[in-house]
Amino acid sequence: MASSYFKKKLSGNNFLLFVTIFMFLVMYILGIIFYHEQGFGTMQTFFNMLIDNAGLIIAASGMTLVLITGGIDISIGSVVGLICMMLANFMQNKGMSASLSIIWVLLFGIGFGFIQGWLIAYLKLQPFIVTLAGMFFCRGLTAMISVEQIAITTNKAFLALAHKNISLFFGATVNKRGIKLYPFIHPSVVIALVALLAVWYLCKYTKFGRSLFAVGGNEQSALLMGINVRKIKLLAYMLNGFLASLAGVVFCLNTTSGFVEQARGFEMEAIASAVIGGTLLTGGVGTVIGTFFGVLIKASIETYIRCNGTLSSWWNKIVLSALLCFFIVLQSVFATLKERRK
Repeated sequence: MASSYFKKKLSGNNFLLFVTIFMFLVMYILGIIFYHEQGFGTMQTFFNMLIDNAGLIIAASGMTLVLITGGIDISIGSVVGLICMMLANFMQNKGMSASLSIIWVLLFGIGFGFIQGWLIAYLKLQPFIVTLAGMFFCRGLTAMISVEQIAITTNKAFLALAHKNISLFFGATVNKRGIKLYPFIHPSVVIALVALLAVWYLCKYTKFGRSLFAVGGNEQSALLMGINVRKIKLLAYMLNGFLASLAGVVFCLNTTSGFVEQARGFEMEAIASAVIGGTLLTGGVGTVIGTFFGVLIKASIETYIRCNGTLSSWWNKIVLSALLCFFIVLQSVFATLKERRK
C-alpha cells in the first residue's frame, strides 16, 4: 500500500517538486560536509540565505503565477530596480514618509501589472513582447529619475526597519569567547514568507487558484468550463505586479539605496527558480513551494562560492543555467512520458 501511494505521488505533477527538494537537501548536506569549518551548517548561515534572497522569493512567487497561466514576465527585474529608485527618491529627495512611499510604489506595481495584463489578456498580445517593452520602460524611467545612486540616509523609520534583527531562540552557537549567539532574521524574511504562504494558499484553496491551472492547462477547456480566461489572466498579472513591487520594497530594505543597474537579470533568476521548482514553461503545472526550494538551491550555490573564497561569483550564473537546462529537459521528458501514457 505504501509503495503504491508513493508511486502515485511520484508519477504525478509532484515528481518535479520531489526532484527539486531532493537536490536542495543533497546540496545542503554536501555544503555542511565540505564547508563545516566555514560555518555552512549553522542556523545563521541558512537564515542569511533567506535574508539575501527575500526579494527573490517574492518576485519568483509572482513569476510562478504568471508561468502557470502559460505566460511570462521579463520585466520583473526592471520593476524591482524602479521601485528601489522610487523609494530612495521619495524618502531621500522628497522627504516623504516611509509608509506613504511604500503605499505609492505598491499601487504603481498593481497599476503596471494591470496595463501589462490588459494588453496580454484583452488585446491578445504576446506576453514576451509586452513584458519586454515593460522592461525597457521601467529601466528607462529609473534612469530618468536619477542616473546617480541615491542612498537612503535620513529616513529613520525605513532604516530602522531595514537594520532590525529579529532574534530566534533556537539554534544558538557559542563563539570563541564563550558567548552564546542566537540566530536572527530581518523583517524582509517575514514579509517574504508571509507572501509565499499567501500565494500558496491562493493557488491551492481558492477558486481563482484552480482557474489559474485550468487556464494554463488548456484555455479552450477553461472557456467550456465557464471560466473567464481574460479576467483570470488580467488578475494574475496584476497580482504579479503587486508582488514585483513588494519584492522591490524588500530588495530596497536590503540595499537601502536605488541606482539604475539595480536588480539587472533579476527576472531570469526568478524564472530559473520557478522552473527549477517544477513550474512548467508551457503552463498548467507549478507550485510556489517548489519555487521556494528553487531559490534555496540558488542561495546554496552562492553560499558555496562565498565559503570557498577562491571561486568567481560568475560560477553562480553558470551552475544556475546548467540546472535550468537540466530541469527544462526533465520537463520535456516528463511531458513526453505523460503523453505516451494517454
